[in-house]
Amino acid sequence: MGKKIVIIGGGIVGLSSAYFLQKEGHAVTVIDKSDITSGASFVNAGYITPSHIIPLASPGKIAQGIKWMFNSSSPFYMKPRLNMDFFRWSWYFHKSSTKEKVEKAIPVIKDINLLSRELFVDIKASGDLGDFQLERKGLLMLYKTEKSYQHEMEVARKASHLGLEVSELNTHELAAIEPNIKINASGAIHYECDGHTTPTEIMPKLLAFLEKAGVVVRKNETVTDVVRKNGKIHQVLTKKATYDADEVVLAAGSWSGEFSKKMNIKLPLQPGKGYRINVARDTGITMPAILMESSMAVTPMQGFTRFAGTMEFSGINTKIRKERVLAIAQGAKNFYPELTIEQDEIDAAQTGMRPVTPDGLPYIGKSASLSNLTFATGHAMMGWSLGPATGKLVSEIIGNKQTSMDISAFNPSRKF
Repeated sequence: MGKKIVIIGGGIVGLSSAYFLQKEGHAVTVIDKSDITSGASFVNAGYITPSHIIPLASPGKIAQGIKWMFNSSSPFYMKPRLNMDFFRWSWYFHKSSTKEKVEKAIPVIKDINLLSRELFVDIKASGDLGDFQLERKGLLMLYKTEKSYQHEMEVARKASHLGLEVSELNTHELAAIEPNIKINASGAIHYECDGHTTPTEIMPKLLAFLEKAGVVVRKNETVTDVVRKNGKIHQVLTKKATYDADEVVLAAGSWSGEFSKKMNIKLPLQPGKGYRINVARDTGITMPAILMESSMAVTPMQGFTRFAGTMEFSGINTKIRKERVLAIAQGAKNFYPELTIEQDEIDAAQTGMRPVTPDGLPYIGKSASLSNLTFATGHAMMGWSLGPATGKLVSEIIGNKQTSMDISAFNPSRKF
C-alpha cells in the first residue's frame, strides 16, 4: 500500500525523488518556496559526470580559498564573515581534505554517477518526458599549462583505472573534434564517459509529467515547520496549509541545513553560489568543456551555449556579483579568442545556490532521530548529474528495498 509522502524541495533532486516514488505507487506531494523556474537546477552546466571523481574537499582547497578570499572575482571565493556555522563547516571541510579521504570517496562518486547516467537513459527511453537532449560526446578538460596537464592526468589515470573511458587529445586532434571554433589550449583530456543535457528543457518536462501522473506540486509555498511526535514527523506545516505525512524527504538544497535546525538536527551544509551566461547564437562550440585555468564550464545546449562556473561561499543570497560574471566572460575569451560574450548576454546572467557538504559527498539516507525523515541534499556541483540516482535511492530507502548501491558513505549522521 502506498504512503503519503511530502517532499520539501522542487529542484532536480526533489522532482527525481517524486518521479521514482510515484512509480512505486505512493501519494506524493512536492512543496517548493519558488515557482520552480529558477535556481541551481536551472542554471547548472547540465553535465552527467562520471569523470568528476574528485570531491570538492581535496588537499590544498582551503589554502586556495584563503588565498582567494579577498578577491571577489576568483573562481573559489570564500567571503570573510563572522558565522559559527560557516566556521564549523570550514573546519570539517579542512579535516575532510586529506588524500586518504579523497581516495576513499573516489569509487563511491564514480558508482553513483554511473548509476545516474543509466537512469537518465532509462527516463528518456521510457518516453515519460517526451524527447530531450541527452548526448554522450564526453567532456573536454582543456588546459594551457603543464601544471594543469599534470594535475588532470593524475585524475585521468585514476578514472581509467576505475574503468572510465578517457583519452588525450593534442592540438591537431582537438581542432578535428571541435573544427568550427578556434581554441587557445595546449591540448585536452577527453572523458568519453560523460554526457550532457539542457536543464531548462528537462525540468519543465519532468514537472509536467509529475503533475499529470498525480503528484501534487505546491509552488510558492514555504515550509515553516514540522510537527514531531514519538520520533516521527506527523505533519509538515507551511504558511498556507498543513500536510499529513507518512514519510518526509528533505531535498531543499542549500536551505536544508537551516531547516534541519527546526528539527534539532545539525546538518553541516553551506551554499555555494554559481553563475551562468547563456549565448543564444551560433558559437561553433559542439563539445562540452571545462576550461581549466579559467575554472569554468562550457556546454552546447538546445538553442544556446552555456558558460557557467565559480564557487562562491557568501551565505544564502541571490545577489549577482558583476565581477564574477565578467570573470566567466573573460575566462571564455581566454580559451575561445574569436568569441566575445556581449554585454546584453552578461547582463542576463543568473545565479543558483549549490548545497555543499564538508566532504563533498551528498547526504542520502534516513535521519538518526526522526524515523520517517529521509535526507536527499548536499550534492554540490553534481546535483544535476546525481538527481536521478538520488531519486531512485530515496524510493528504495522509503520502500525498504535493497538500494542500487552501498549508500553508507552518504550517511547524513556521519562524523567529520
